[in-house]
Amino acid sequence: MTENSEIPAELLTKRNFEEGADPFRLFAEWLEDATASEPNDPNAMALATVDETGLPNVRMVLLKGFSEAGFVFYTNFQSAKGRELLSQQKAALCFHWKSLRRQIRIRGSVEIVSDAEADEYYQSRPRGSRIGAWASKQSRPLESRFALEKEVAKYTAKFAIGEIPRPEHWSGFRLVPSSIEFWHDRPFRLHDRIVFSREAPTADWTKERLYP
Repeated sequence: MTENSEIPAELLTKRNFEEGADPFRLFAEWLEDATASEPNDPNAMALATVDETGLPNVRMVLLKGFSEAGFVFYTNFQSAKGRELLSQQKAALCFHWKSLRRQIRIRGSVEIVSDAEADEYYQSRPRGSRIGAWASKQSRPLESRFALEKEVAKYTAKFAIGEIPRPEHWSGFRLVPSSIEFWHDRPFRLHDRIVFSREAPTADWTKERLYP
């Protein structure tokens, strides 16, 4: 971003920080803008977790659903992020949309989605992705690409006919936000920053503007 960059007027539209105090509505509007402007994966987000020593990990994942209950993504529970989420039950998300010069940071507690919700999403995935959930021992050492391909072939043969059941170790997490910060690029690094926060999932949101 340049020091004196201007946001194109057509991208500002009605997305006004000062209107209302509903971060989920504002998130939905910004995601809608990103879907129209981003060339790839507008639902991509950085997911930050910490391990048992407190050392952080961050990686890109895809948002697969959101509501006032929280933000949902899926993974292998035996992966590094799965183990860390199950252990710490806290995480942070960051969306950055370069085409819009916008960012959203979200922090909160994490819960496992229901089996019904996980099953519904799993069955919506391409067949190859469902096979991959069985074949990949995610985050663990892999001796060769050929070894992975053998696992894919094994499960492709096993599930050659009929539906592919969801592995018990594969499901989703919902991040229940305690804070949601919206950041919007402005000229000369005098950016807009608005943070919504609450004490508990059932509490009302408070909103304040931050120095850039």
